[in-house]
Amino acid sequence: MKTSVTQTILLFILSVLAVSCSTQGPSSKPEYVIVIHGGAGNASNRDINEEKQKEYKEKLNEALAIGENILKNGGTCIEAIEKTINYLEDCPLFNAGKGAVFTHDGRNELDASVMQGWDLNAGAVAGVGDVKNPISLAIEVMLNSEHVLLSGSGASQFAEEQELEIVDSSYFFTEKRWESLQNMLKSEKHGTVGCVVLDKYGNLAAGTSTGGRTNKKYGRIGDSPIIGAGNYANNNTCAVSATGHGEFFIRYAVAHDISTLMEYKGMSLKEASNLVINTKLAEVGGLGGIIAVDKDGNVAMPFNTNMMFRAYAKSTGEKEVAIFK
Repeated sequence: MKTSVTQTILLFILSVLAVSCSTQGPSSKPEYVIVIHGGAGNASNRDINEEKQKEYKEKLNEALAIGENILKNGGTCIEAIEKTINYLEDCPLFNAGKGAVFTHDGRNELDASVMQGWDLNAGAVAGVGDVKNPISLAIEVMLNSEHVLLSGSGASQFAEEQELEIVDSSYFFTEKRWESLQNMLKSEKHGTVGCVVLDKYGNLAAGTSTGGRTNKKYGRIGDSPIIGAGNYANNNTCAVSATGHGEFFIRYAVAHDISTLMEYKGMSLKEASNLVINTKLAEVGGLGGIIAVDKDGNVAMPFNTNMMFRAYAKSTGEKEVAIFK
């Protein structure tokens, strides 16, 4: 009798442990996650017709596939970020690299940053106009210099020393962006590209690249190359890449604020990112959005504009590509 009771109790305990492990254990966490964005704005379905939406989604899908293939085959988060953003920088649809907008003086001034979550090392560049892929230069700054942020001609000199591809400024010319400057559109292009990753090794990283704002003056630099504003990663919390009105993202240290709310207030990624984007920023007129992934593989992509080019994929097969709300 005693043996039977003991066996029953043991079986009950084992069943409870089995259920607990199946719902909360490591198996519930995806092996890898990649999230990308291609900028946020207030364009409508009339501004971006169905044919154009299809084209944007195809490019987002292709970029996502590049990063996911790297992660699936054991690549690191930094490797995935670099190649994914390189693709978006080379695509003239987005305001980064080849598709960068023009300044008031008719130049292209590109910014980028990257950060890895395990040691908080970071690299960034601002105001470069002859480096084909600014995100690659930001990675070189992070890995092969004692600095975090390099700008202008100094950044270009460093790029040459690192044997990155240097191009003539005419490479960045696209008719669409030139016309945007000439027409002085009331609604200026604010788009940016970004990528955040959780890799198989449990590491988080974030990368952001942009051409800035159409018609910008005085060497203006936005949030994209500013660690803690437009880009942030910390293995204890999350990785964040932002897009929108950079001045507000800088003032409110948006990317770092999301991480801090998680670390010190115990908020979930969804709670923290929604609070920052849809309450804190929205209340002061700061327009834009973020993409983020936390240490457990949860994804957040809130924005307070009409649309944000965005997509994500997980090792579990979960996937989304979207533009409008």
